[in-house]
Amino acid sequence: MVARIYKPAKTAMQSGIARTNEWVLEFEPQRPRTVDPLMGWTGQQDPREQVQLTFETKEEAIAYAERNGIAYTVSDPQPRKPILKSYADNFKYGRIVAWTH
Repeated sequence: MVARIYKPAKTAMQSGIARTNEWVLEFEPQRPRTVDPLMGWTGQQDPREQVQLTFETKEEAIAYAERNGIAYTVSDPQPRKPILKSYADNFKYGRIVAWTH
């Protein structure tokens, strides 16, 4: 039973950073998913695959995994690229990247 601890990225439908400040502990699948022969639905045999625990800090998630004897891997988040602050910054004189159409 291996778990993955990570900080989720924001979804494509999200403009703010809500729910991206928490850490998630999620179990890795033990067996591959199965396809139901009659309906074609994808199913799973492991109920732990549906469990997703959230923590305020990475240390809390690691402490929980160690306290319960769960092997884990930690994925640190990638740093976010800075975004342009205003529309006028697209046309300023000292811009690093040349403006093209």
